[in-house]
Amino acid sequence: MAFTIADLKKGEYGIIIDSSSEDIPLKLLEMGCLPENQVELLHLAPFGDPMYLNINGCHLAIRKETAALITIEKHSI
Repeated sequence: MAFTIADLKKGEYGIIIDSSSEDIPLKLLEMGCLPENQVELLHLAPFGDPMYLNINGCHLAIRKETAALITIEKHSI
C-alpha cells in the first residue's frame, strides 16, 4: 500500500520514495523534498492544514493537498 506525506500522524516519519509529480512546487524540491530523504510530521494546524514537517533538518510547512502528491515509505518512531 502506498502512503503519502499527508498520511503521516504526529511523531511518525517516512522515507520519500517519489516526488516526481509536476504539481509539486520547485521550491519544495530545492528544500530537500527528494527521494531517499527522511520526512517527519512535527505538527498539524488546527484543521489539519498546513502540515509542519522536518525534511532532513529543514523545517517547512506545506499544504495537505501538496503533501498528498509525495509518496513515502511510512515508519513509526
